[in-house]
Amino acid sequence: MWLWCARFMRQRSDCAAWVAEGAIRINRQPTDKAHAKVRIGDVLTMPVRGDVRVVRVLGLAVRRGGSADARLLYEDLSEPTDSNA
Repeated sequence: MWLWCARFMRQRSDCAAWVAEGAIRINRQPTDKAHAKVRIGDVLTMPVRGDVRVVRVLGLAVRRGGSADARLLYEDLSEPTDSNA
C-alpha cells in the first residue's frame, strides 16, 4: 500500500504485482510479499522505467493523497542520471 500512496504506480493491484514479481527490495532484502511492513527509515530499491530507483521512507500514509503529499513520503537517494550522455 505504501508504494501506491507514494504514487509509484496508479493502481494498488499493479503495486502488489510488482512486489510479487520480486522487483522490490526493502533494506537490500528482496521481498515478494505485498503485505511486507515498511517503516520510516527503510530504504526501497525498485526498477522504474528502465532505471533503478532508491528511496528512503520518510513517512507513512493512511490514505492516498495528491502528488505533493506523496512526495513528502520519501527521499530519493538515486544517483542522478546524466541526460546529456
